[in-house]
Amino acid sequence: MRLLECDSVAIGYPGNLLASNLSFVLDAGDCLCVVGDNGAGKSTLVRTLLGLQQPLHGQIRLKGIRAQETGYLPQATSIPDDFPATVREVVLSGCLSKCGWRPFYGRRERELARRQMSRLGLTELRDCSYRDLSGGQRQRTLLARAICAARHLLLLDEPVAGLDVSIQAEFYRILRALREEDGMGVIIVSHDLHGALEQATHVLHLASNVFYGTRDEYLKTPMGQHFRGASGGAH
Repeated sequence: MRLLECDSVAIGYPGNLLASNLSFVLDAGDCLCVVGDNGAGKSTLVRTLLGLQQPLHGQIRLKGIRAQETGYLPQATSIPDDFPATVREVVLSGCLSKCGWRPFYGRRERELARRQMSRLGLTELRDCSYRDLSGGQRQRTLLARAICAARHLLLLDEPVAGLDVSIQAEFYRILRALREEDGMGVIIVSHDLHGALEQATHVLHLASNVFYGTRDEYLKTPMGQHFRGASGGAH
């Protein structure tokens, strides 16, 4: 099932073009890895896909889902360390778009949050304050919130930054299960090239010559070989 189509999209700001001629698609169960040097426009692309800013040119089409049904996991640095909420409250906030005009969460939203907390091993932490969690626990909490918001699409911006290697591996295991078992489509922006490319079915490389194609096609290009070497290899 097609989830997203981008057709000749240009991103940036008035007077500051960051990337152009971006044409790619995302299907259910796919993982698109977005790579590129700092300043290439990766985070701007995320903001544009979320509808927080408009493309300078081209069209972005969501297929069968609304923008507010996209799950978003921001960079960890965008969440205050002293965020005054419990794990349960943070996860439940992902259901807000499902409430419609109701000013409160119903049984369905609470059950969804409970299931995702259980799935990500957060049940025993549900009444703990977010600010008291470890880095890995925080990322699992934010991922659970993103899954509650998502219908079929997840956008992840540097999701494993600052996490221990073992925690990164667990995070990627959960991500693979979401794709293979739930058919979730995933777009991941990450400097963890090895881990992200292991997940990827497709790659979008933002550069002067934009590349979009399958992971295997990318790893055969000079750009892919350079990034593979920089990340210690991808198998």
